[in-house]
Order: sequence, then structure tokens, then C-alpha cells
Amino acid sequence: MALDQQLLDILACPDDKGPLLYFASEQSLYNPRLKRRYEIRDDIPILLVDEAATVDDAEHVRLLALAAATGIRPTFEV
Repeated sequence: MALDQQLLDILACPDDKGPLLYFASEQSLYNPRLKRRYEIRDDIPILLVDEAATVDDAEHVRLLALAAATGIRPTFEV
């Protein structure tokens, strides 16, 4: 199940308060500025800095390419 668009419109990184990229197919939200991925469990975003995973450079490049290829946009515009 995909996250509701109204929820996505207000989701922000708990650390830098910036927008996130939502990867429905991978059940995650990604902050490309901090290279931090937040898991979605049972349709609930786990936006806890202590539970976020920092991704390496190769994964960062893959996620940005996937976002560009599939038209994934940030949760909001700054």
C-alpha cells in the first residue's frame, strides 16, 4: 500500500527538516542531502534519526538515478 499523498506533502527529514524522496517500491524515504534512508514498516514511516540507515556513495547514486528515471519528486518544494 502506498503512502497517502496528503501525508507525503508534509513529511520532512527529522534531522535537517528538508524534503524526502519516497520510494514506494522499496518501502523507504530518502534524504539525499544527508544520504540517509528511513524505512517504512506496516505503512508507517519510521522517521527516527537513530533508526535511519546511512547509505554509501554507490547506493546514493542508484537512488538518485531511480528517482530521475521514475519521476520521483521531493515530498515538498523548498
